[in-house]
Amino acid sequence: MEQRFETRAVAAGRPEEVGAPLNAPLVPASNFVLGGETAYSRDDGTPTWAGLEAVVGALEDADAVAFASGMAAIAAVLDQLAVGSRIVWPDDCYQGVAGLIAEGEQLGRWTSVRLPVEDTAAWCDAVGSADLVWLESPSNPLLSVADVREILAASRPDGGLVAIDNTLAGPLGQQPLDLGVDVAVQSATKHLGGHSDLLSGVVTTRRTDLAADLRRHRELHGATPGALEAYLATRGVRTYPLRAAAAARSAAELAQRLAAHPRVERVRYPGLPSHPTHDVATRHLTSFGSVISFDVEGGADHADEVCRRLRLIRHATSFGAVESTIERRAAVPGQEHLPPGLLRLSVGIEHVEDLWTDLDGAL
Repeated sequence: MEQRFETRAVAAGRPEEVGAPLNAPLVPASNFVLGGETAYSRDDGTPTWAGLEAVVGALEDADAVAFASGMAAIAAVLDQLAVGSRIVWPDDCYQGVAGLIAEGEQLGRWTSVRLPVEDTAAWCDAVGSADLVWLESPSNPLLSVADVREILAASRPDGGLVAIDNTLAGPLGQQPLDLGVDVAVQSATKHLGGHSDLLSGVVTTRRTDLAADLRRHRELHGATPGALEAYLATRGVRTYPLRAAAAARSAAELAQRLAAHPRVERVRYPGLPSHPTHDVATRHLTSFGSVISFDVEGGADHADEVCRRLRLIRHATSFGAVESTIERRAAVPGQEHLPPGLLRLSVGIEHVEDLWTDLDGAL
């Protein structure tokens, strides 16, 4: 029976043997009695990892490989490149990716070209000779949406890798493998886990050779997820569709109200027609997500004051959790190029009117 997304989030990754626990158990084991399929957890995994990989894989109809963090997952993909490779990547992206690519370039591992997310023509011109096309869509924190289909049509036909960081959209908002990318990366710390209590990353792919290479990389580099983290992430996935949908509804409402607020200069949310990549977003995304970036009058000083005045919305980094959080991104080391008054708001599942009362009062 073909199951819908919400059903797969609940039903996949559960033990099926008679007498087995209903949930994949928390197995804090490093080694196992020899003679079976598992001997050492770094090499062979645990039933807890298997549950997480099964349910995330089911959400994307793919092989899923779990890692200790989103950064570990990103590093595993980048490490598939040979020395001398060429990377094309976006100007607005997660700062961890920027750090890894810059470090690799300094060490002579690869060269790279960085392009504006929304400049599809420039991407199409550049990707034909790329060994890795690294996309992030929507991008963090400006929430620009790449025209993935157009870029894929121009990419190398002879084996260049196309990867996407799908953390902001999540599998509920976008199915990148259906668009044709080779590999999708996401931080399970964010939407999938959803409770600000774990670090984990997941890579999904429909290429069996690449899945095997990623598992081998995880084994050799020790980037294995902890048993507790895998257990919590699996539990988080069970409610992910409900949480993400509720947060996205609130985000859409708050984005409209912020756009009309006299002390807000600009709102960046893909669901608003005013966003420069709104048309692309409507063709690629099934949800516009729960993150809003907006610029306030008065620059950094007023933005910092807004963060101090808020009472319900917490002044903290990250996104995708049940609680709403906000931060001034230009205050983060490595993000100084961003507008000084830009605030990134991650909308949680609190009542939208309570969130608006808090925001309006702080502004």
